[in-house]
Amino acid sequence: MENTAITRPDFSGRIRNAGLSFGFLILVYSPVLLDLVSDWWNDSNYSHGFLIPLVSGFLLWKKKDLLINSVGASSKAGLPLLAMALLLFVLGSAGAEYFTVRVSFIFALAGLVLFHFGTSFLRNIWFELVFLFFMIPLPYVIYYSLTFPMQLFATKVSLKALAIIGIPAVQQGNIIHLSGISLEVAEACSGIRSMLSLLALGAMYAYFSQKGPIKRSVLFLSTIPITVIVNSARVFITAVLAYTLGAGVTEEPLHSLMGLSVFVMAFVILFLVNALLTRKKSN
Repeated sequence: MENTAITRPDFSGRIRNAGLSFGFLILVYSPVLLDLVSDWWNDSNYSHGFLIPLVSGFLLWKKKDLLINSVGASSKAGLPLLAMALLLFVLGSAGAEYFTVRVSFIFALAGLVLFHFGTSFLRNIWFELVFLFFMIPLPYVIYYSLTFPMQLFATKVSLKALAIIGIPAVQQGNIIHLSGISLEVAEACSGIRSMLSLLALGAMYAYFSQKGPIKRSVLFLSTIPITVIVNSARVFITAVLAYTLGAGVTEEPLHSLMGLSVFVMAFVILFLVNALLTRKKSN
């Protein structure tokens, strides 16, 4: 059996070479990364992007001892992965496709990790690398193809719920007409913003609270219907309050507090789903 143990001098040299490689990668991608940070700053839908690399970095720091011990022989399998990432970078840059360019950065990171530190090391940081995808904004064509259907869904569900409790309302597209007031389920109220943030939170929660890949996937994917349902409930409650108390409930700071309630309610339901999955495991 081949001995893949890394001696201290070799380890130091490996770190130095890896540092140079990662430094060069950051230099090449610096315009892309600066543009990404600009999106986080200017688009409130992706302001959570600032937290994603910090969380990944913190998780890596927490398992630093494990990572040091898992450094293995350099793997040439990282080179094809790096080449694919650079090809995506070139093609994305040529076509001004920012999503492709940004995604290629994460694949390039994975390729360099595999090349410098080996398979075991990459296996131990797979979640931290995958988690970085949540910092990348969706392509606008996908974002807007999801937003309006979610606006209409929340509007329709709210209208049916209002009918059940006897409040007269009429739907016109994504607008709910009540007696003396009309409420627009705007893009910001579609739930897509909450979903993007909660998907990142749900991924981390599923990773740490469940062990098996199936239950992790179930818990993570449950974030999607939970967000849709909770956001529809928010629109419904806002409509009820507006009907009974007046249009003031749609103004600040109540509007922002209602938005915050989506996160609270969604995470409570996510916690209950996790408890149910854990209970089934123990049974």
